[in-house]
This record gives sequence, C-alpha cells and structure tokens, in this order.
Amino acid sequence: MSKPRVLIVDDERNTREGLEKAFRDKYEIHTAENAEKGMRLLQSMSVDVVLTDLRMPGMDGMAFIRWLTNLKQPPLVILFTAYGNLQTAVAAMKEGAYDYLTKPLNLENVEMVIDRGLQSRTSRRDQSRMRKELNKKYGLEGIIGNSAAMHQILETVRRVAAARSTVLLSGESGTGKEIIAQAIHRLSPRADNPFVVVHCASLNPNLLESELFGHEKGAYTGAHERQLGRFELADQGTIFLDEIGEIDASTQIKLLRVLETRNFERVGGNKPIETDARVIAATNRNLKELVRSGKFREDLFYRLNVVDIEVPPLRQRKEDIPLLLNHFLQQSSRENDKTINGFSKEALKMLTAYDWPGNVRELRNCVERMAVMATSNTLTISDIPVDVRAALADSFLTEDRKPPEKSGVDNKSDESNEGENATNAEEKEFNIDHQERRLIAEALAECQGNRTRAAEKLGVSRRTLHRKLKAYGMS
Repeated sequence: MSKPRVLIVDDERNTREGLEKAFRDKYEIHTAENAEKGMRLLQSMSVDVVLTDLRMPGMDGMAFIRWLTNLKQPPLVILFTAYGNLQTAVAAMKEGAYDYLTKPLNLENVEMVIDRGLQSRTSRRDQSRMRKELNKKYGLEGIIGNSAAMHQILETVRRVAAARSTVLLSGESGTGKEIIAQAIHRLSPRADNPFVVVHCASLNPNLLESELFGHEKGAYTGAHERQLGRFELADQGTIFLDEIGEIDASTQIKLLRVLETRNFERVGGNKPIETDARVIAATNRNLKELVRSGKFREDLFYRLNVVDIEVPPLRQRKEDIPLLLNHFLQQSSRENDKTINGFSKEALKMLTAYDWPGNVRELRNCVERMAVMATSNTLTISDIPVDVRAALADSFLTEDRKPPEKSGVDNKSDESNEGENATNAEEKEFNIDHQERRLIAEALAECQGNRTRAAEKLGVSRRTLHRKLKAYGMS
C-alpha cells in the first residue's frame, strides 16, 4: 500500500523540517512555507492530510481551511495553534478542520491525531459508498409512506431529481420537507456534491444576505476576513432554502437575480461570482397569498415554483401512521440500546386515531419518549404520553354523544344493509367504549383514585366522569 500523503504548511522552517524528518518513513511528506504555495501544490496533486499553522504571512490558516474544505475532494485538515488562539481553533473546526494541536508540538500527539483522522476518514468513505449503493437500489430511504399521496410525491421526486429546475416544497411544519429535498439531491447527478441547508427564518435580513452570498473583508463592522456564502459552498450541488416565505424584500431581489443569471456578488464586493447550485425551497406559508398581499415578489414566486410538491399533513394520510410508528420505534430502540418488539393493538389504534398537529416531527418525538420510558418490550396505552391521551379523550369522552337520527321510513335495500353491517363491524373493532374504559382506568390509576384529578387529566368535567363510571359499572 502507498503511504498517506501529508502536506505541512508552516512559515517556521524548524517546524516543517522537524515534522518531515520525524514522519518521512511513515508518510509521504510535502511542505510549503505559506498558504499560497500550499494552494499551488494542491493544484497539481491531491493529499490525504494537511497540517497548517494558524498565523502565517499572507493568507492565514482560517482562510486556507475554507479554501481546502471547498475542494472537490477535501483533505483531512489539522490546525497548529498557540494557546492564545484556542477560540479561533474551535471556530476553524466548525469551518471543517478535523482537529487542532497546540504549539510546541508533541510528535506522539501529532502522529496519533493523523492516524485517528485517517481511520475516521476511511470509515466515513466506506459508509458513504454503502449509502450510495443503497441509494442506487432504493433511492428514497427516509421517506416513509404507502398512501396514495406519498406514492405521488415519490414519483414526482424520481422524475425531477435528474433535472436542474428549482423545486418548491409546501406544507405544514414537521411534514418532512427537508427529507424530501435530501431525496431529490441524493437521486440527482449532484449527489456527490454538497447539500447545503439555510434556515431563512432563523436569521435577520443582514445576516441572511451574508450567509447566502458571503462577504468581503471590511464589508461591515466585525467582518474581519472574507467569508464564502452558501451559494458558493453549494456550487455543483444543491442549496435548500427552508422557510423561504420569511425573507425580506431586499433579499428577495438578490435571490431572484441569482436564479435568473446564476451569479451574485458578495456583500461589500463588486466581482460577479458564478454558481451552479440547484435551488430547492420550502415554506409552511401560502406564497400565493403573500404575493397577493404584496409581501412576496410574484416574479420570484414563479422562478421558485417551477416544480411544486405539496406535502400533506399526517392527519390526511393516516394509513402511513403505523409505518412511521414502527420505523421510529426501531430507530429509537437501536439508539437507546433497548429491545422493544412493537405496540399493543390498542396502543396502535389510539396512536393512529390521533391527529398529530405537529405531524411527523411530533410523532417521532412521541415514539422516542415512549421507547425511553418503556418498562416492557411492548408499548401499551399506559406508555402513550398523557398529553396525547388527553387530546384523544376530548374526542372520545364527549358530554353528549347523540345516536344517529333515524327517518320515519326505512326503505334501504339489502345491499345498503350489508354496507351498514360492514361499517358497524369496523366500528365495533375499534370499540370506542372499550377505549373509554381503558382511558378512565389509566387516569384513575395514575391519580390514585382521585376522581377530580382524573377528570382534569382526561379533559372532562367531574360530572361526566361520574356518569361514565356509572355507565360502565366502574363506580
């Protein structure tokens, strides 16, 4: 096997020569006295690891790290820093550096960090290769659903993935829009390039503009060095703009220009920068309404809305709920090192009956909570969080449940009676009265027989609870 190729970039000659002498038997060593020379070397060859000093004449280590992490095949980057620069070193790790080492250097520590980084990199590459193989075979892992609505969405995802067109994902919060955006990226020719996420609602307009387009050194107070924007980082890949309906008018204009011309300028700069980032946007707001009210540009809306995918809320695809419940249960069981076989029949029916106002996100959190707190290998009604049970009680335990009105003349055909009998059988299977008795028993047990507290937990009056107890012979 060939030796790992290591590039050492440091303006201190003693450091370069000392490291080269110490490690030339184990690694193929190359050196450069500054970042600019290191960049020229990397234009003619690739390396596995770059060891770089933080403070150097010309381009400093932080800017060099940003350049390195934007290469098509970025190397493992390890930073040298003095004790006084630890905060900057941590910031460099956020930019993509693997680790940092403090000067004076300990050769054993240097070797240990290089070897650990190379092992980690190999492991990530193996995992990435496995994911790519799975994507080629299945392509849409993470999107769970067998309803007609989800089948239609999956078919649209497959068809648009290979295109360059912008995609607009709409739907309530928590429905899984980012998962669908990731699937489009994974199935596209851009899959080997970055998938960059921008949460537009979390940033004020000035920060959002800098985040999207980057800024030049001195562009504003605190801009001590150049920063690349997300559109630059997403070049040849995909940029996902979440909550696009929250961006201000000025940013809307600049975003429109990027979509029309495929170039932009950094904040404080005047040089056009080309980008080939595919745009996928998402919103939980009605953009057409925002256009009509003058809060969103109509031309930008049509630029974004080339392909529109509306993700339905969970309450409109209840047949997918059991699949999601079991998927997240398996996931939570693995993550928490627990053996849980599944849900009881009653618990599954109750969870399927719930409307899940927080959609898939709420369901996932609920299942994780149940799995963590479970004391047996089957999740039952008693494992369902109290707030979910209380919400179900609002629909099950009504003050007045009136029987259906009957007309004076019954002229139904035999076929109609058969349909009615089938419906009655389904209703009997669900057995609302049985669910009510279970809910009441669970609430009383949790409240140690205190009927007032049990009624509060169930979300009904004490009089209603008393009437139910009497009707079910539980008083």
